[in-house]
Amino acid sequence: MDFTESDEHVLLREAVRSVGAKFGHEYYAKCTEDDVRPETLWQAVADHGFLGVHLPEQYGGGGAGIYELAIVCEELAAVGAPLLLILVSAAISAEVIAKFGDEDQKQQWLPGLATGTKMVFAITEPDAGSNSHRIATTATRDGDVYRLNGSKTYISGVDEAPQVLVVCRTGFDEDTERARLSLFVVDTDAPGLHRTLIPMEIRAPEKQFQLFFDNVEVPANRLIGAEGEGLRQVFEGLNPERIMSATICTGVGRYALALAAQYANDRAVWGTPIGRHQGVAHPLAMAKIELELARLMTQKAAWSHDRATDRVAAGEAANMAKYASAEAGLHCLDQAIQTHGGNGLASEYGLADLWGIVRLLKIAPVSREMVLNFVSTASLGLPKSY
Repeated sequence: MDFTESDEHVLLREAVRSVGAKFGHEYYAKCTEDDVRPETLWQAVADHGFLGVHLPEQYGGGGAGIYELAIVCEELAAVGAPLLLILVSAAISAEVIAKFGDEDQKQQWLPGLATGTKMVFAITEPDAGSNSHRIATTATRDGDVYRLNGSKTYISGVDEAPQVLVVCRTGFDEDTERARLSLFVVDTDAPGLHRTLIPMEIRAPEKQFQLFFDNVEVPANRLIGAEGEGLRQVFEGLNPERIMSATICTGVGRYALALAAQYANDRAVWGTPIGRHQGVAHPLAMAKIELELARLMTQKAAWSHDRATDRVAAGEAANMAKYASAEAGLHCLDQAIQTHGGNGLASEYGLADLWGIVRLLKIAPVSREMVLNFVSTASLGLPKSY
């Protein structure tokens, strides 16, 4: 086993961090405060080829894998500027189209996705939650088009993207009576598609929306892959989404611990740095240990996904990485705030405003409880509870 990253990976980390550091948390917080999207940072990342690092070279990508995209995602978060839409645009939509799209679809969308165009993702529904088999949004074939009807909820960044990759029900499995799912690329300004902003307490530049499909007409050539095979296709994108969620958490954890360590060295009370006291030092050390363990599992998950030799093992690693990283990232951030005392809640120290996005990733894109369900059944062979 070799746990040392290659020279290319080290250079990629340095390059991404160099770009991200020009913006940093001050820029990210300013975007949130002014209610504007971090477009300048997003485009800078795209212009350097980082958003398409995992896509095939013939479509403008870097020809690498999810491991490299995970580096991009983590390093941006580590400078205090996590980009949530990397999860849905680069990690899900682009990955699914690269694997299951036909040649025309790849030519149509992948070059744009590699250079900064966004495509968001819509699967969650108000009455389905984590149970994808109960998806009620339908796509009905009508000649050369499909007609979409239904609703989706908690869809990130619809206001920023020209297209959304939508998961729909196109039939039922006769044996299991479960929904057969299919994926469609839908223009976000399509007639009949309406959106409503969901007010959130999270301080982040990305917005959440509920979508309503009222007989939305989608050309049949916007179907990705084979009709009815959408669930299998989705899971090829959901594992990368879990991995990117993990890297946002570990990146924020690194960012928070770096600030906490600096503060604990600089802040002196009773004539000595507060970091000299074990009551401050040991909790930070524990958080660091948890963080590095989570990073190792995240690296394993990305490595496993890219090799695709064992899909069950890759799914297991992705779920475990997401679980461990959300727990560790939140612990790191909380301990960093605690180390700063009252200053940890002051805007100028750049910590407390990140709590919401890390806390969100403990719930989404898959909750810790659903991860535990997966590990219980897939890893331990225990009977399902649902």
